[in-house]
Amino acid sequence: MDYAKMIDHTLLKPEATKEQVKNLCEEAVQYGFHSVCVNSSFVYYCAELLKDSDVKVCTVIGFPLGAMSTAGKAAEAQAAVADGAEELDMVIHVGMIKSGDWDYVKQDIASVVEAAGDKAVVKVILETCLLTDEEKRKACMICKEAGASFVKTSTGFSNGGATVKDVALMREAVGSDMGVKASGGIRSFQDARAMVEAGADRIGASSGIAIIREQKEGERKA
Repeated sequence: MDYAKMIDHTLLKPEATKEQVKNLCEEAVQYGFHSVCVNSSFVYYCAELLKDSDVKVCTVIGFPLGAMSTAGKAAEAQAAVADGAEELDMVIHVGMIKSGDWDYVKQDIASVVEAAGDKAVVKVILETCLLTDEEKRKACMICKEAGASFVKTSTGFSNGGATVKDVALMREAVGSDMGVKASGGIRSFQDARAMVEAGADRIGASSGIAIIREQKEGERKA
């Protein structure tokens, strides 16, 4: 299995520099990762650096809290697509889920899907560590109804990351109709393989190089 093609090579730290983002892009090309995932201010830069490669530009919307206004998320998504983003990882509004306002949650997601149009894939970050299992299942259904293409576990900036249990729950909830992205705390090939076996078809990680090196080392020893 080509794990590299499943990895969104990620750099979302607030102190990330242009030089670090450039290195991220160069690494993504070298290792054949699916995409680079950066904050939206760097989309234009990555799009230029990667224009002659197969690596896609992924960015985050409403990150990391998900609590900005729907209009703000839609505007950020529209600007990101204009700058060259091909994938948008938006953060769901956890507070509205906890409030039981599912209509708001659905419209919030739908606004980003509409802004993306046919130019970008939308993944919805559930921040699973903050939700009950019932809320996770309901959120998955709302994401599907709102037209998103993926559900994603975590931002990596809250109090927990991806778990095998949550990935399996999300895969069961969405069936084969949507993608499932595991992110947050995935640092080894063993971690990545466990997520894929649980149902993930995309991995978000800042440790992508270590994951692929570990995979290749294991294959050499086998």
